[in-house]
Amino acid sequence: MLIHASPLAETAAMLRSGQLDLFAYIDEICSWIDVAEPEIHALLPEKDRRQRLMREAIAIQERFPDSYQRPPLYGIPVGVKDVFRVDGFPTQAGSRLPAELFAGAEATCIRTLRNAGAIILGKTVSTEFAWIEPGPTRNPHHLGHTPGGSSSGSAAAVAAGYCPLAIGTQTIGSTIRPAAFCGIVGFKPSYGRIPTAGLILFSESVDTIGLFTQDVDGMAVAASLLCNNWDAMEFTGSDTLPVIGVPDGPYLAQASPEGLSAFNTQLSLLEQAGCTVRHVTMLEDIEIMNEQHRRLAFGELALVHADWFAQYESLYRPRTVEAIRKGQCVSSEELIEYRAGRVALRTALEQVAQIAGIDLWVCPAAPGAAPEGIITTGDSIMNLPWTYAGLPAITLPAGNTAHGLPLGLQCIGKYMGDEQLIQWAEQITILC
Repeated sequence: MLIHASPLAETAAMLRSGQLDLFAYIDEICSWIDVAEPEIHALLPEKDRRQRLMREAIAIQERFPDSYQRPPLYGIPVGVKDVFRVDGFPTQAGSRLPAELFAGAEATCIRTLRNAGAIILGKTVSTEFAWIEPGPTRNPHHLGHTPGGSSSGSAAAVAAGYCPLAIGTQTIGSTIRPAAFCGIVGFKPSYGRIPTAGLILFSESVDTIGLFTQDVDGMAVAASLLCNNWDAMEFTGSDTLPVIGVPDGPYLAQASPEGLSAFNTQLSLLEQAGCTVRHVTMLEDIEIMNEQHRRLAFGELALVHADWFAQYESLYRPRTVEAIRKGQCVSSEELIEYRAGRVALRTALEQVAQIAGIDLWVCPAAPGAAPEGIITTGDSIMNLPWTYAGLPAITLPAGNTAHGLPLGLQCIGKYMGDEQLIQWAEQITILC
């Protein structure tokens, strides 16, 4: 196990106040990476990383010498999934294609982080074009297991304590699932809440930027800075526990027996703590929905890669080629239908929740724990309907298997109700 504590909110406060020396902190982080990274492989290789980070630390200290003027993420190193354009770093999206194909202006979310005082730790490993051809990253809890994907390196880097915050993406389950596998908090905001400019897209209609931290307090800080129009005061002061909905039926049956057993334990804990839990049979057409979402994503993937694939097909890995080929068979009429299906599903879920008096859906973050080996990143099936509907979701650490592998509890809120979801996540974390 290669785990190191790195809480975002606490670390940021200590750096701003000067209680934690910025240069000593950066030096400690780099020394830990030197020890753990040869085993974990969460970061893309970078020559002289320590020297660059020290130069950036000097620059930010000179810019903000007075503690009371320091921005919220002053000196915080952030890992960035290699599907974002970041000034000073090549972008290859986990592929063998030439980096110059993906050159362009720095991603809007990265610029936001820099303006908040963050420094870029480095690029984190992504599966090829955020699909399922894995990179070399291993799970810091058990090196023989996958960290999940496609945001493999971002999840592993935060779990290992390389950085208190990392950025990923989610097209199906690429934030929620790896966060669960790595025993940390992963947050996928409402679709469109964080601008995607500067991201190498997979599927424009569903791609959402995801965040990784070690705890919910840190996630509240990160979300408030990156999500557009965040209203931290909107739900402050509410101590009312949410009415929790369980989506019974064929959707929930997709989880493994081990995953369902752990989930039922979490439900019991919530009920014992005073939460009302209501079971609703729903998502009975989940197999059709799964296929629609995949065809939408593959169809848009094929459009994104049309020119690159025509010229560099031989450089793509087999499962990415398969996805693009499938996408080329999706008609424009189908894309229109499946895009409309996102809103229809969202509306249907909101109606079910309203009728049943449900505030928050909960379910397993993945079918079970991280699979053994790194040739697969696991199954994202438990995340798909919520991503398709564009709803905000957060995964919380929810214990471990008998073999010590982390499990996650997935909580889903109302569309654009991200602030409320984070607040309830804080309550659930305390209750469980």
